[in-house]
Amino acid sequence: MTMSQTPSPAPGARWAIPGTRWPVLRSRWAALAVLSTSMLMTILDGSIVTVAMPSIQRDLGFTPAGLSWIVNAYLIPLGGLLLLAGRLGDLVGRKALFIAGNAVFTAASLLAGAAGGPGLLIAARFLQGVGSALASAVVLGILVTLFTGARERTKAIAVFSFTGAAGASIGQVLGGILTDALNWHWIFLINLPIGLATILLALPALPRDRGIGLGAGADALGALLVTSGLMLGVYTVVKVERHGWLSAHTLGLGAVSLVLLAGFAARQATAANPLMPLRILRSRNVSGAYAVQVLTLGAMFSFQVVVALYMQRVLGYGALGTGLAMLPAAVAIGAVSLLVSARLSHRFGERAVLLAGLVLLIGAMGWLTRIPADASYAADLLPVMVLIAGGGLVLPALTALGMSSARPDDAGLASGLFNTVQQIGMAFGVAVLTTLAASRTEALRADGRTEASALTGGYHLAFTVSAGLLVAAFAVALTVLRQPKPVQDEQDTAPAPASITA
Repeated sequence: MTMSQTPSPAPGARWAIPGTRWPVLRSRWAALAVLSTSMLMTILDGSIVTVAMPSIQRDLGFTPAGLSWIVNAYLIPLGGLLLLAGRLGDLVGRKALFIAGNAVFTAASLLAGAAGGPGLLIAARFLQGVGSALASAVVLGILVTLFTGARERTKAIAVFSFTGAAGASIGQVLGGILTDALNWHWIFLINLPIGLATILLALPALPRDRGIGLGAGADALGALLVTSGLMLGVYTVVKVERHGWLSAHTLGLGAVSLVLLAGFAARQATAANPLMPLRILRSRNVSGAYAVQVLTLGAMFSFQVVVALYMQRVLGYGALGTGLAMLPAAVAIGAVSLLVSARLSHRFGERAVLLAGLVLLIGAMGWLTRIPADASYAADLLPVMVLIAGGGLVLPALTALGMSSARPDDAGLASGLFNTVQQIGMAFGVAVLTTLAASRTEALRADGRTEASALTGGYHLAFTVSAGLLVAAFAVALTVLRQPKPVQDEQDTAPAPASITA
C-alpha cells in the first residue's frame, strides 16, 4: 500500500525503498550506525591531517605561515556554518541536509587528495569544512527525534560519544600509517569509500522528514549576521598565535565579531520568523550545559594537543609513536562512554555522572602539572590516560543535558547550536593554552633553562590553566544544572517518512 503518512513499523521490520523492490533492514540502530559513521569520518579527518602536515609542506611548497591554513580553512566554515545549517535542517529536512553535507565533504576529499598545489588544497579544505558543517549540524537533531525514550536515548548518545572519542585518536595513528606507507594524498582519499557508503546507507536507513518550511524561519539578515560573526570570530581565534591577544588585529576583528553576534541576538528578539528562537536558551540546564561544555572541551582538546606536543618536542616521540601513546586515552574514554555511562546516567542521572567525570578530569590535569622533562611513559603518562576516562562520563552527559529541551521542530537548531559551542570551546582552549605555553617557554629560555626544561615549564602552565577551567566547569555544573525530570520510557519509533511503500 502507498500512503503519505503511516505509523512507523516496529524496530527491525523490513521496508522496501520507495520505487524499488529492495528489502532494507530499517531500525533506529541502523540509523545510529550511519550517523556515527559520518561523524567518525569528519572527526577522523580533523586529526589525521595534523600528522601529515610536514609531508604536505614538503611536497606542495607551503610557507610556514601558509601551512596553518590547511587547518584554518577547514575550521572557519565549520565553526561559522553549524548554527545556520542546524536551523536549515529543521526548515528543509534534516535527512536531506545530512546527505548533502556528506556529498560535499566526499567530493571535497577527492579534490584535496588530487591537489597539486597549495591553493587547490586550501579551497578543498574549505569545502570539506562546509560539508562537515552541513552534515554534523543535524546529527544530534536526528538522533533525539529517533530515540525518544530516556533509556534508549542515553544508550544512543553513549554510542555516539564513543565514536567521537575513537575518531580523534584513530586519526593520529591512521595518519601516520598512511603517510609513511603510501603518501599524504591518502589521508583524504580514504574518505571516498566511507563517504559513499554513508550516503548510500543513509537513503534507506534515515527517516524522511519534510521540514517545517522556510517560511517558519527564513531570516536572511539573521543568517548573514550569525554566519559572518562566527566565521570572523573563529578566524580571529586561530590567528591569535601569530598576532597576539592584545594586538590591533585580534582586538579589532574580535570586536567586530562580537558586534555582529550582538546584532544577531537583537535581531532574533524582534524578527517575526527568527532563525534561532531565543526560547532554546531559557532552560538553565541547556544554557548551563553550554557553559560547562566551553570550559570542559577547551581543557580536553588542549589536553590532546599539548600532550602531543610534549611527547614530540620534549620526549622525542615520532608522529606514529605519539598516536599510539595517546591510544589508551581514547580506549579508556570509549570504553567508559560505551559500557558504563548509560547505566550510571540511568541510575544516578546525567548531572551526577557529569560531576564525577569532571573530578576524574581535574585529577588528570593535576597529575600533568608535575610531569618531568624526562618522563617515563608507564609511570608519568599512563596514569593520565586512565584518569582521562572521565571524558567518557562527561561527554555523553553534556550531550544529553544540552539537547534536553529540544523540540521536534527545532531539534536541528539545538544540534547545530550544541556543535557550535563545542567548536568555540575547542578553538578558544587551544588558542589560549598554546599561547600561554609558548610565552612561558620563552620566559624560561631567557632565564637560561634548557630547551626541554623550558618547554616542560610552558606545558605545566597550560595544564594548570586546564585544571582551573575544569574546576570552573565543576562549579557551574554543581550550582546551575539540575537533574532533568525523568522521561517516561516508551517504545521508540522512527519518525514516519513522507512516503512509504510497503
